[in-house]
Amino acid sequence: MKKYFTAFLLSLLLYVTTFAQEGMWLLNQLDQLDLKNKGLQIEVSDIYNNKKPSLSSAVVQLGGGTASFVSPEGLIITNHHVAYTALQRASDIKSDFLTNGFLASKHEDEIKAPGYVAQMLTGMKDVTSEILDAGKTAGDAVSKDKLINAKITQMTEAIRNGRDDINATVAQMYNGKQYILFVYQLFKDIRIVYSPPLAIGKFGGEIDNWMWPRHTGDFSFLRIYVAPDGTGKEFDKNNVPYKPKVWLKVAKENIKDGDFTFVVGFPGFTTRYRSSNSVEWNYKYNYPFAIKNYKEIIQMLDDITKNDHAGELKVASLKTGLANTLKNFEGKVSGMKKTNFLQNKLDFEKDFMNWINSDPQRKAKYGGLISNEKEQYKLIAKTRERDNVLGIIQGLAGTPLSVAEQIVFIVSQMEKPAGERQPGFTERVVDQSIDNIQYTYADTYEPADKALLVRALKMANDLPPDQRIKPLEYIFADKSKTIEQFVDDAAKATKLNDVEYAKSLFKKTSKELEALNDPFIKMALSIQPLSDEIVDVNLTFGSNVTAIRKQYLDALYEWKGSGLYPDANSTIRFTSGRIKGYSPSDAVWYYPFTTLKGVIEKNTGEEPFDVPAGLFDLYNKKDYGRWMDPILKDVPVAFTHQVDITGGNSGSPVMNAKGELIGVIFDGNYEAMISDWQYDFDLQRAISVDIRYVLFVTEKYGKAGFILDEMGVAH
Repeated sequence: MKKYFTAFLLSLLLYVTTFAQEGMWLLNQLDQLDLKNKGLQIEVSDIYNNKKPSLSSAVVQLGGGTASFVSPEGLIITNHHVAYTALQRASDIKSDFLTNGFLASKHEDEIKAPGYVAQMLTGMKDVTSEILDAGKTAGDAVSKDKLINAKITQMTEAIRNGRDDINATVAQMYNGKQYILFVYQLFKDIRIVYSPPLAIGKFGGEIDNWMWPRHTGDFSFLRIYVAPDGTGKEFDKNNVPYKPKVWLKVAKENIKDGDFTFVVGFPGFTTRYRSSNSVEWNYKYNYPFAIKNYKEIIQMLDDITKNDHAGELKVASLKTGLANTLKNFEGKVSGMKKTNFLQNKLDFEKDFMNWINSDPQRKAKYGGLISNEKEQYKLIAKTRERDNVLGIIQGLAGTPLSVAEQIVFIVSQMEKPAGERQPGFTERVVDQSIDNIQYTYADTYEPADKALLVRALKMANDLPPDQRIKPLEYIFADKSKTIEQFVDDAAKATKLNDVEYAKSLFKKTSKELEALNDPFIKMALSIQPLSDEIVDVNLTFGSNVTAIRKQYLDALYEWKGSGLYPDANSTIRFTSGRIKGYSPSDAVWYYPFTTLKGVIEKNTGEEPFDVPAGLFDLYNKKDYGRWMDPILKDVPVAFTHQVDITGGNSGSPVMNAKGELIGVIFDGNYEAMISDWQYDFDLQRAISVDIRYVLFVTEKYGKAGFILDEMGVAH
């Protein structure tokens, strides 16, 4: 009995330890996590407090990533790769800020981060009862979702009340078991303050991406500006630096292996409560299709821009985004294959169904869960090949067609009665689209646009008879022209290369658009009815599957019974864990810190391992200032820790037990790429740039000690 009890106790302790690291928790769940016993030295209310500003108030969502205030003058820190598109858009051959870096020595020299918007949480509230009440009268899942979406639009528009610097969203948790209202302050004037050169900010490039050991100085400083009255207005010379109520202070003490850390950020999307049906769809179809296409497009862009630096700058953001997702998906497929993930899911569900079928009442309630969901996947499987290619045409076929599709979509939605429009579509969306179209043009490069469209149309022309995109058959029916000739002629005939002209089309009618006889508008108009049809199918699929997944969660909770955190959905979350290395394979151990010495050792003199001369000099002279770690005897560059993150956490601040800034999240490790599907205590690690390397590079290499002064950091 004693032996059995000891084994049980050990397994329980292991479960508690594992559970301690796992989870992207809502801020209103922090009281459940027993953080004091895990190492937190401040109060939970110091992290999040719904009655007054707290540490989480210093964290903002920035584009698809996260940033945090680090001074009383609106200075924010994020990743270099989060600021990457801003640097690319601000660059040209003469001022190549992407390659060379950027530094503004005073506020007047700070440059606009084109298209960047930040939002800061100002309040969150559980509105589950109101939302669910709105859908009570519905007869099916699709009707219920329509009623719920209408209620959400009504609720959020009332909060915005015409203000364009307020955002309100209602996020669904646990597949519709809970709904939470999030209210944000919007900031539309973001400016670049300091960003290191590519050889530091993206050191290692795609070779090292998602890998450990890592030696990337993945950070940038920006500043948030507001109108003199405090509202979040667009860029204006009269705007002033925003003065946050809370900003993060840099840790005064060094960090070490085993230290407690926590992260507040905006993780994007996880699928941890999905069934084998979803696993199979992504593993066998979704990921492989994306991997193949992204590889081909990246190679094509490389070929087109070879020896053309202006072209390289224009496609840099697109290529980097594709490469990042490509490697992520490759890692997911590799991880699923290596761990036999799909079969494990099936085995789990076999036990799950045995439990369900063992009780007549449970069987009546849950018996059809997995099989009913499988039937729903048949809806989207019928036209998978066609829909995949149409997705490429609508998303990766060049700027003119992308703009035309956006115009046609908005015009078609505006011509429908309000109740028949897609969820969330409002007049405000139209105005935002018109304002933001300029940033689409900032990234355009005609040779790439034409090549992307040729490639997409050839994919459409190669589809089998039962998967054809019939609205585009008129292009292929004209045997007098090759696809290349069609694209060349379209590029010459269109006026959509003029951003002001494009803006003028958003308020026209479909008939007026048709009368323009623009080749790209014609393509977009041809596709739109089919696109609407696919949207309707996907909405039906989504509504039905979400209802089933909600039941699935109910059953899991009834079976296992435990505290659950909701899947990530781009809402603000908390995670914590300790600094720790890991073993990726037999007889291999990765230490949790990398150093400047490792940067120098990786140098090849060629991109992406080209160490700048100034960094070499600092290393050779051992001019480390106060940034040398007393244990490592070197400047620390990055560290790994056991926090639970995913895409969207990029740029999230890492804090120590006292709530002080010790680093910035910038990646996860390749060995745990299926972490969006399941948490692995032994393998999953976040990779963060050490704040000491950030400050070392900023002060010693960037000659920007004034930034440290603004942050209140002694140097």
